[in-house]
Amino acid sequence: MRKVDVCLTPELLHLYEVERRVVVIVDILRATSCMTVAIANGVEKIIPVAKLEECLALKENGCIGAAERDGKMPEGFDLGNSPLAYLNNAYAGKTIAMTTTNGTQAIAKSKAAEEVIIGSFLNKSAVVNYLISQPNDVLIVCAGWKGKVNLEDTLFAGAVADGLKEHFEIENDSVIASATLYNHAKKDMLTYLSSCSHVKRLKNLNIQKDIEFCLKEDQYNVIPVLREGALVAMEKMELSKVVE
Repeated sequence: MRKVDVCLTPELLHLYEVERRVVVIVDILRATSCMTVAIANGVEKIIPVAKLEECLALKENGCIGAAERDGKMPEGFDLGNSPLAYLNNAYAGKTIAMTTTNGTQAIAKSKAAEEVIIGSFLNKSAVVNYLISQPNDVLIVCAGWKGKVNLEDTLFAGAVADGLKEHFEIENDSVIASATLYNHAKKDMLTYLSSCSHVKRLKNLNIQKDIEFCLKEDQYNVIPVLREGALVAMEKMELSKVVE
């Protein structure tokens, strides 16, 4: 039977086998939510990079530059880290160069995987159904906050783990812990997360609308997938497995 595991922070990733697995990157507030919305709204591809300098160089070569550090947009970029900026096909057909405090770092550390896909509450069921349809073990990598565990990413990992429980063997206790937390919180995640550290951090930046939006489940049937260093929409033929 295939196995599912949860890595609660990229700082622990060296303890996990990445090769021959599908890795699901999750950074609910807000990188992977942005990536999901962007691809769903027609962005051609997203180039995730770890460093601001890399992102600026790509911007100078014609990409739209999206950057975030400590929740804020650094100077010299076109976009920050709000998923709302991509609505209404605002950047359809464009290539986005993106760097964030946590999410793009987690992607960089997971490139040895069989496949890297992007998960968020916004595309939760699409992710779960795709994972059930494919043959590999699964590792859910929570981006966390600067190497530390955070609650919102853990809840999403639990949501996915709960959705896979009839099809996958649980590999470690982090799977049980995250699923237990999700089932406790799922009826009102906004209230449940109101006291968590990253929500408090973002509330101080007056982006409550972003937080509320990122916690909406199943808004899109799209999965960003890493192909040759860029995130693109999963092929319709592959994704059709999700909706059948």
